[in-house]
Amino acid sequence: MIPLDFLNITWISIILMIIGALGIIWLIKPIDKLIMFSVMEVGFLLVVVSFKYLDVALVIALFGPISTVTFLLSIIKINDIRKRNKNNLEGEIID
Repeated sequence: MIPLDFLNITWISIILMIIGALGIIWLIKPIDKLIMFSVMEVGFLLVVVSFKYLDVALVIALFGPISTVTFLLSIIKINDIRKRNKNNLEGEIID
């Protein structure tokens, strides 16, 4: 018997999805949430591959980095808006 025989790709992928989902819920910083989203996305991709839906896995692999970059750009924009609003509350005029 192989010592790690009880670990297969399905269990690992489900554990990755659960860790990613809990990290998104519990973590506060947006960048940490983005990292946990990527962990959850990898788990979902592994689930799809383990059930042999390789065409769907191809689409997920193509759209995954696009969604991550979109989230990153939105986080940068939100932080910029928050800094601008904070400066406006302090009395500075921004053009």
